[in-house]
Amino acid sequence: MPPHPAQPIHTVWITDLKSERLRPGSILLSWEPSLGNGMDVTAHLGLASTKVLLANWPDLQGDWTPVVHPTLHEVIGLHAALSVATDALHLANHLAAN
Repeated sequence: MPPHPAQPIHTVWITDLKSERLRPGSILLSWEPSLGNGMDVTAHLGLASTKVLLANWPDLQGDWTPVVHPTLHEVIGLHAALSVATDALHLANHLAAN
């Protein structure tokens, strides 16, 4: 079940991105200093066979939470719903075959 919007999102710190495959449903946040005074933040979403660019927030200033958290929360919820729908479809196909 995805977290409530007011709850923090569980995170894991990864230092070596090359050796770590992104699990399906996981979101990878990366950031680097922007040309301004902020940070360029990027989010990738792990899918079954690849990872895709989820969002890019250029030159975020100060606290990123009000900008980044709603997007991450919505994507976590969407991925959970799609996972349930996929499992239901697989079960329906299995039951129909038997």
